[in-house]
Amino acid sequence: MHDAVHQLQFIGSFHEELPELDLPEIAFAGRSNVGKSSALNRLLGRKNIARTSSTPGRTQSINLFQLGERGVLADLPGYGYAKVPQHVQDKWKRTIESYLTTRRQLRLVVVLVDARRDPTPLDGQLLFALQGANIPILVVATKVDKLKKSERFRKLGAIRKEFGLAKDQPVAFSSVTGEGKQAVWDRLDAAAAAPPLESSVD
Repeated sequence: MHDAVHQLQFIGSFHEELPELDLPEIAFAGRSNVGKSSALNRLLGRKNIARTSSTPGRTQSINLFQLGERGVLADLPGYGYAKVPQHVQDKWKRTIESYLTTRRQLRLVVVLVDARRDPTPLDGQLLFALQGANIPILVVATKVDKLKKSERFRKLGAIRKEFGLAKDQPVAFSSVTGEGKQAVWDRLDAAAAAPPLESSVD
């Protein structure tokens, strides 16, 4: 997928009835204001292909980006922002669950967490559901550039322990410095080359 970044095309924003593009698809999920849009922009080498906002909860639909004939990236709505009305949060939850249970080309879900914050129950619930459905996950810890070296080791270790992750996760990532960019792309390319999944989230 990485070698097709120059063929990047924005397909559109969807609440439901997403187009079937018949290409390997990788989804990006995370709490509101975790830095998901900034991370996507850094990965794709663009300044504003994914909208960033100082107002959490802005993204309310699923945004699809196609990388030539290599694959598709899906930017899922951010979750867990308390100031968003409950009915909107419920709608987002349904949107995400529907996507995860029906998207047959899905190969991997990248779950972004803020390296500065303690692990949250909402992140844990998503990871537990994905693991239960045998959907491969990649946990990426954003904003590591804002941590001191002494804090970094402790924070990343806490995330790894809380979610029972392998030693190679979470991947430390910074949309400012570009740290972790190649490591993430290596995982995305490997996932895109993998066979289709046979799984669903209950």
